[in-house]
Amino acid sequence: MAAQNANLSEQEKQKLVNQCASVGIFGNVILTAFKMYAGVVGNSTAMVTDAIHSLSDVLATFIAFIGVKISKRGADASHPYGHERFECFAAIIVGAILTFAGVHIGMDCIERLMNKSYLTAAAPGVIAIVAAVVSIVVKEGMYWYTIHIANRIKSSAFKADAWHHRSDALSSVGSLAGIVLARVGFPFMDIVAGLIICAIIIYVGLIEIIKDAVDKLVDKSAEPEVEQEIRRIVKEHCDKEKLDVGIDEVLTRKFGEKVFADLEINLDGNMKLHEAHAIAEKVHDAIEDEYPEIKHIAVHVNPKGFDYKIPKM
Repeated sequence: MAAQNANLSEQEKQKLVNQCASVGIFGNVILTAFKMYAGVVGNSTAMVTDAIHSLSDVLATFIAFIGVKISKRGADASHPYGHERFECFAAIIVGAILTFAGVHIGMDCIERLMNKSYLTAAAPGVIAIVAAVVSIVVKEGMYWYTIHIANRIKSSAFKADAWHHRSDALSSVGSLAGIVLARVGFPFMDIVAGLIICAIIIYVGLIEIIKDAVDKLVDKSAEPEVEQEIRRIVKEHCDKEKLDVGIDEVLTRKFGEKVFADLEINLDGNMKLHEAHAIAEKVHDAIEDEYPEIKHIAVHVNPKGFDYKIPKM
């Protein structure tokens, strides 16, 4: 997968971003209108709730699109390390929208249960069932499409948007169950289904999206596999070049969808400075060339057996 992503040009990535955003916005606008119509005409609280959820998807996709556009900008005087973290902010906004929508709709469902308005409401119509089935199929398809694009371009914002689609599909499953139960004599289940949908929405917003984005903003270390991959590349490269290089330490930190790393290697202490520097450069280039997820790796050289202790101030 890394090699496949590395072969994508910026123009190809931008084309995928535009396609993904267009599909998300256009699909959600049509689906929102249909579900709102079905919810109102079919007298289904769960389906109206589902429609509002889909409407939030339109805004979420637009925000994800803007975040990815900004994150692709190169380094400049004000942002010498690039703009990748702007995508994390976009993901947080998407998660916040999702969470707010879930809380707001949940409070409305609780109020309906408490005042027992479902006792005098007509049973949901067949059109609400049709809308739920259509929504499940369409939104699950949009999830798989968006997550595929997100993985190809390594985008946390579009991954968040994909989960937004998945949560909408799950919402529609809950809507379908509630509508069917309401039609067979359990009218309160339509509202209960709405509450379950809200719980799913809030969980996805807070845990799946916001927490993941925050981790990438606070210099959390990358997954253990990243350090293992760095060690593997160093070993294979040095064995191939017949270089006696040891590894003292590897540190990593997430930077948006990229990773910054610090590597300490050890060399013969009697080696000349320019020779040690040349080896460090070879190690640096080998890692960044073979592992595109690494945005930058700093290589520090220690003499073998050196155990320098920083004096206390």
